Amino acid sequence: MKLRRGMILDINLDPTLGSETGKVRPCIVVTNNIYNELIAVIQVVPLTAWNEKKALVRTNVEIVPTQENGLVKKSIADCLQTRPIDYEKRLVKVRGTIGEDELKKIDEALMIVFGIKQVLRN
Repeated sequence: MKLRRGMILDINLDPTLGSETGKVRPCIVVTNNIYNELIAVIQVVPLTAWNEKKALVRTNVEIVPTQENGLVKKSIADCLQTRPIDYEKRLVKVRGTIGEDELKKIDEALMIVFGIKQVLRN
């Protein structure tokens, strides 16, 4: 399988420790395509169920279900929970892919999480 940035994969995130996101859940591939082709360890952003409280967090990105992404309910890409995974060991199935607009929002959120972009407080 050829992994591409923006793909949504069901990943087994267990075992976890503490407050880490766990169980089998959809995750978005955020590593660049060169790494995706050469290295078994990729970086993903897990998705979680949407709710109003999570939607207010600046580094969470809303993902609406579409035929292209394979999701069945409105979700949140939790960019604070970004993690490396060995997709060959953790992959459960491929769902689809997100759109460019959603990927740009995730890029913005990741820049905030990693301190690449400063956040102005209101």
